[in-house]
Amino acid sequence: MRLEILQVPGCPHVALLEQRLENVLAGQQSEVEISHRVIDDPAAAADAGMTGSPTLLVDGADPFAAPGLVPSVSCRLYPAEGGGVGGAPSVAALRQALHAAAGEPADGGRGDCCSAGAVAESPLAGLSGWRDAARPQTPAERAVHRAILRAFADRGAPPGNAELDSVAADFGEPGRRVLDRLHAADVVRLDPAGRIASAYPFSASPTPHRVRIGGGAGVYAMCAVDALGMSAMLGTEVVIESADPVTGERVTVTVRGENAIATPATVVVFVGAAAGHGPSAETCCTSLNFFTDRGTARSWAEEHPRVGGLVVDLADATRLGATIFGGALTT
Repeated sequence: MRLEILQVPGCPHVALLEQRLENVLAGQQSEVEISHRVIDDPAAAADAGMTGSPTLLVDGADPFAAPGLVPSVSCRLYPAEGGGVGGAPSVAALRQALHAAAGEPADGGRGDCCSAGAVAESPLAGLSGWRDAARPQTPAERAVHRAILRAFADRGAPPGNAELDSVAADFGEPGRRVLDRLHAADVVRLDPAGRIASAYPFSASPTPHRVRIGGGAGVYAMCAVDALGMSAMLGTEVVIESADPVTGERVTVTVRGENAIATPATVVVFVGAAAGHGPSAETCCTSLNFFTDRGTARSWAEEHPRVGGLVVDLADATRLGATIFGGALTT
């Protein structure tokens, strides 16, 4: 069996993929050859079949190919077990793929269509894995983070320094120190002056995604998925107003928890990320947009070959938003 890892230079997720492959291949008797090919050009990515880095080819084929994936030299991310996304296929998914390539059942002959490894690739794979992983770690960080989110939801703007100092004082810390840690962990983003520029899913400055919360506060979302996740986070209906980046046509989406209704009814979401390292605000937020239909979304993707991702149904994008932000005010 030939395994080839297609990657961009310095891809941070290759080591994770290698580690999981080692886990899957441990004790295997058949001969397996593993090689790497470094690709930094969109044309070469198209020729090789690399739809984001890392892409694993098994005997020349991508077992994780999915509708909507396009050749790119950007990050590629995969569904994680239990929800969310990660930088490489899960161990279960890899085991399923390698056994399938060898013509063997992954479960020793008991085929199970509901097992984690057998479930078809999820369209959630386009979103940056570190986005969901960025969470406050200490009680002080969680309290300050919740205060920031509540201020956005209630007033449409971040809280002031005095308000954060009051919250952090209960934990014996100054608000600025906690805020700096949240920025370093990509939980919030600060501008050069140290002011709160964003706290996913909220933006302190205008974006293409305007959200009306429960008929009350108006806010801006960092991206389409962030906007879709606000209802689950706040436990109330939200109405999103955005526009197709290609045609400029207006898009309106009403969200209740994990359910969304859009005008026009053909609305889809492009879920992807640009190549490179950095906070979500810089690597993926500008790439997660609403489109009036799959045609305009694919047109946009073709014009941005360095942004890898998937065109997904509104229902899938809404579930992704709910998964990421649903517990933000309770955890």
